Amino acid sequence: MKFFLQFKSDRNDCFQTVEVEFKEKPLTHHLLGLQYTSTGYGNKLPTVYMIRYENRYYRVYSICYSNVSTEYVIIMGERVTVKTYA
Repeated sequence: MKFFLQFKSDRNDCFQTVEVEFKEKPLTHHLLGLQYTSTGYGNKLPTVYMIRYENRYYRVYSICYSNVSTEYVIIMGERVTVKTYA
C-alpha cells in the first residue's frame, strides 16, 4: 500500500502530490473492535494509520457520511487530503 499527500498548488486548478511513509498505530477503540462513533459516521474519525511528513507523524482521519469516505491529515491547521493506492 502507498500513501500520498495532495497539497493545493499556487494555481487553484493544480495539486502537488507527495509520497509519504506510513505506519499502523491503532487506538484503544480499534484494538477493542469498536467504532469511534455509535453510527460509524462523522467528520473526524481517527484511523489506524499515521503518516510521516517532514520528520513528524500525523494521524490520518476520515470524513464519512455515506458509503464513501475521504481521508486527511491536519498539518499546521489545514486539512491535507490523503490518497492511498494498493
